Amino acid sequence: MRYWETPERCPESRVHKRGRWPPRAHTSKPCDSQGKQLFLTVDSNTEAVADEGFKLGCISCKRRGEVKATAFVKWSFKASDENKFLFIYQNGRADIIDSRFSDRLHWNGSKKTDDLQDGSILILNVTFNDSGTYMCTFNRTLKYLNYEFQTSNIKTFNMKVVPRLTRGLASILSEVMMYVSIIGLQVWLVIEMIYCYRKISAAGEEALRESAAEYLAIASESKDHCAGVQVAE
Repeated sequence: MRYWETPERCPESRVHKRGRWPPRAHTSKPCDSQGKQLFLTVDSNTEAVADEGFKLGCISCKRRGEVKATAFVKWSFKASDENKFLFIYQNGRADIIDSRFSDRLHWNGSKKTDDLQDGSILILNVTFNDSGTYMCTFNRTLKYLNYEFQTSNIKTFNMKVVPRLTRGLASILSEVMMYVSIIGLQVWLVIEMIYCYRKISAAGEEALRESAAEYLAIASESKDHCAGVQVAE
């Protein structure tokens, strides 16, 4: 999901005098530290699991860190069958109008700072009634030397609640094939070990038979030689 970051106007290279702001028109696109125009891309998970926690992400980064600022975040909700957003949360304190969110919202964004960058919140024990459109409104006041500049950025996204995360067929098949491959490899190793053992045993027995035959042949020759010597005497 793409949305334009909280617009920080590209400042002039010269110092502006009090009461002369703005000296000329500027684009409302954000700037980096060199004054280049940028847009911010944020990807949010849009599928929540019932009875579990779910994080609603909302980030607005200030590109020029040396500029002092204060910011606050408002969260609103509109169910799938409704046509109006209801305010449900602001900055770490809940001002819940909709009873569906009572005691189920927790701040999960920037802490111990007035210049918020992360305005995320956490929904506990998600229910099917939480399906719908969520709107995050980021309001920031940039404090320059001689003036203050207020900006506002809105991000909306749809969230769907599902009973539970299901595994795809491909995932199940891949796991089955993995186990089949492991078992097949082990069977092949056992067969190879048995084959090698039998081959080594057969070679050893043949070597023993050959050694016995050679021993008998040598003994027979020695006996014949001794008999010939006795006859000659």
